[in-house]
Amino acid sequence: MTKSNQKTSVQSITEATLSVAQFSGHGRSLGAAGVRAASDHPGNCEFLGQPGQSIAISPQDKEFESILIGVEGDNRQVQESGLIGKIFKKIRKIGVDLDIGCLYELQDGTRGSIQAFGEKFGNLDEAPFIALSGDECTGDAEGHDEYILINGEKWKEIKRILVYIYIYNGAPSWSVINPQIVVDVPGENDLYVTLKAHDDSLALCAVAELENVRNGIKLTNRTEYFPGHQEMDRAYGFGLVWEDGMK
Repeated sequence: MTKSNQKTSVQSITEATLSVAQFSGHGRSLGAAGVRAASDHPGNCEFLGQPGQSIAISPQDKEFESILIGVEGDNRQVQESGLIGKIFKKIRKIGVDLDIGCLYELQDGTRGSIQAFGEKFGNLDEAPFIALSGDECTGDAEGHDEYILINGEKWKEIKRILVYIYIYNGAPSWSVINPQIVVDVPGENDLYVTLKAHDDSLALCAVAELENVRNGIKLTNRTEYFPGHQEMDRAYGFGLVWEDGMK
């Protein structure tokens, strides 16, 4: 066998992986797909109930107003019983810290993340023109527990935004906390996505993607679950560097 026809072990492993792996299909990304699940919410968003379904919001004569993306949960307490609790038949309630964040790419190629973890709260008036409201750890606030604002006047500077939520602390039980996301673009019907996946080993969900298409907005329901940020990033091809840490 000539040298040109020889395959390295790395190439062989890559080809073997390609033959069995289910890849994301998001652009040119080579990341593995997450677990996709349909959303469920009554009213004006049923046409976006399935992952991959999208709507197009035409560019306006003037700039968009601020775009709000909020998260809220029906129940932010889960029960946990330890050995002592079992002996005395007591159950301790622990809070679940449910956070919202996003990955973004600007038209100039700049990429990054907005989330409370790492204190990446963004900036509404300067690049990336996206800001997080804060870190609401208790879920006791009225209205949206946390929300992301996008500066509509600077939408032309933004290429794409992937919105996600993740359980930072507490038992990852999606069915118990019943979170929902609302994407509010002024002048359009709100998009609601209620999460109902039952694989509690996956503590992160990519919920919705906003893409700049000829200065309009293509809004897509993603509802795709991942074990962590790196897996989601690789699936959507942002290429960020992630490190372990704490708030």
